[in-house]
Amino acid sequence: MKDHGIIIIGGGLAGLTAAIHLASEGLDVAVIEMQPYPHHKVCGEYVSKEINPYLKRLGVDLMASGAKDISQFQISTEDGFIVETDLPLGGFGISRYALDNLLFERAKELGVVFYFEKVIATVFKKDMFTITTKSNFYSSNIAIGAYGKRSVLDKNLDRAFSKKKQSWLAVKAHYELEDFQENLVALHNFNGGYGGLSKTETGVVNFCYLVNYKSFKKYKDVQSFNAAVVSENPFLKQFLSNASPVFEQPMTIAQIAFDQKDNVVDHMLMCGDSAGLIHPLCGNGMAMAIHSAKIASELISKYIRESDYKRSDLEHDYKKAWSKAFGDRLWFGRKLQSLLMNKRLVSMGIKSVGKSKSILKFIISKTHGELIS
Repeated sequence: MKDHGIIIIGGGLAGLTAAIHLASEGLDVAVIEMQPYPHHKVCGEYVSKEINPYLKRLGVDLMASGAKDISQFQISTEDGFIVETDLPLGGFGISRYALDNLLFERAKELGVVFYFEKVIATVFKKDMFTITTKSNFYSSNIAIGAYGKRSVLDKNLDRAFSKKKQSWLAVKAHYELEDFQENLVALHNFNGGYGGLSKTETGVVNFCYLVNYKSFKKYKDVQSFNAAVVSENPFLKQFLSNASPVFEQPMTIAQIAFDQKDNVVDHMLMCGDSAGLIHPLCGNGMAMAIHSAKIASELISKYIRESDYKRSDLEHDYKKAWSKAFGDRLWFGRKLQSLLMNKRLVSMGIKSVGKSKSILKFIISKTHGELIS
C-alpha cells in the first residue's frame, strides 16, 4: 500500500493543474495516469485566455512554450455562408501533446509523484480512500477524479450516464497547410455535426469534429465520411483537399456523454470532463477543466489547513462553487448544441448573426469565462 495525502486519478488538464497548485503549497500529491507523457488526445486544442493569469501564477507560460495567439473567430453554415469576428478575450492554439507535457514537467519540478497505471476501483471508508489499480493499492485522505469523459470507474461508481449508450463520436487529426490563418479558430457545420480548425504550436492545423453516430455509421471509415459528408461544407472541402494529414490515422472517441454529472461522487471531487462536459466548440472545455482544478485545489487546501473546516463543508462548497462557475455555461452550451444540430435553424441563425456581429460576440461571451486571477 502506497500512501499520499492527495491522490489525483487522471493526468489531463484538470488533474495536472490541481497537482501543480497543491504541490506548490507544499502538499503531498500523487497522480495516477494510464499513459506516459507526451501523448496526443482528442481535443479541440483551443483554450481561452481566461486561464492565462492563473497558469502564469503556477509557473506555466503558454506563449513562451510556442502557443499560437488566436484573436479571430469564424463560423460557417453547411452551405458555406460565413461570419467572422474578433474574439473579445482571445485564446491560445496548443496541442494536448505539448500542453499536457508542459504541465507534467512543471508538476515533477514541484515534487508530484506519478504512477502510470489504470485505476479500476476506489473505495471510501473510515475517512480514507483506497484506490486499486491492476497491480497496486494506494491510500489517501483526499481523492480527485480527473480521468476524463468516460472510464470504467464511472460504472464502478454507479454513475447514471455510464449505464446507457451515447450517440456522439469525436474525430481528431493534425494537418499541414501553410496558408491557414495563424490567429484564427474556425467552426464549420456539416450534416450531423460540426468541426473546428486552429493552428497549434508546431504550425500544424488541428481539425477536430463532433458527429452524431447515426450520421457516421452509414460510412465504413473516417475518410469515407469526410469525403461524403464533411466535405459538403465548401470550406471543409477546400481544407481537406489541400491539407496533408500528419497522423497515419485520425484519432476517435465514441460514447461521449453530455448528460449532467454529479461533481462529488462517493466523497471524491470530480474535475474537468469527469464533472461535466460541455459540447466541444460550444464552449471552452479546456479552460473549464483548468478552472475546476483551481476551485478544487483552493478548497482542498482550506480543508487540510483549517481543522474546523470539515469534509462535508468541502464537498458542499465545491458543489456550490462549481455550479456558480460553470452551471450557466453548460446550460447555454446545451442550448447552442441543439441549434448547431438543426440544419435550418443554424443556417438562419448564422445568417442573422451576419447582420449583427454584436449577437455573435454575445454568444462567445456566454461560452467563455472571465479572467481567472
